[in-house]
Amino acid sequence: MLTPKSSRSTPERLLDAAETLMRTTGLASATTKAIAREAGCSEAALYKYFANKEELFVRVLMERRPNAGAMMAALTSDPGEQPVEERLTEIARYASLFYAEAMPMSGSLFADPVLLTRHREGVRSIGAGPHMVLEALTGHLFRELERGRLRPDADPAAAAALLLGACFQRAFFLHFSGPDTVGPVEEFAPAVAATVWAALR
Repeated sequence: MLTPKSSRSTPERLLDAAETLMRTTGLASATTKAIAREAGCSEAALYKYFANKEELFVRVLMERRPNAGAMMAALTSDPGEQPVEERLTEIARYASLFYAEAMPMSGSLFADPVLLTRHREGVRSIGAGPHMVLEALTGHLFRELERGRLRPDADPAAAAALLLGACFQRAFFLHFSGPDTVGPVEEFAPAVAATVWAALR
């Protein structure tokens, strides 16, 4: 059962409001004033807890979308003896689902160059950005290379770009061309992981 809005803390109400507006009206229309109004507080209160709208967006993506935390755990945790291909399959699955969730929320930014620039600067100011996922996967593959689990001439950065690029493209086709243009993620993720692994092993 949902907790009544009045009993939730102000930061939680603001995150609830940001998630609702970003999912229904898009990031471009989800202004700090609208988010504060939806949360039942002042815009000044929003800035007491969050540096900017971009921080709210990042927090919503990373804390409220179920695949974000799992994706980052798969990217950053020690795989132990888990086979590399198996871990790549996990990452591809979570990344595919994460990009599919994030794309509708952020798509409206690209219609307004000024807003996109402001968003980029705001995200950079809090030390975040979509490139961090690529950097995390590249780092993960470099660690596997150091452990001797990849071929010596493997290129972790290129492999990371290929895997995440395929996941992002699937999300784009899903939303732009429709679900009938992409295969189920349960089939897509292992296929992409196997292809990348074939170039690394």
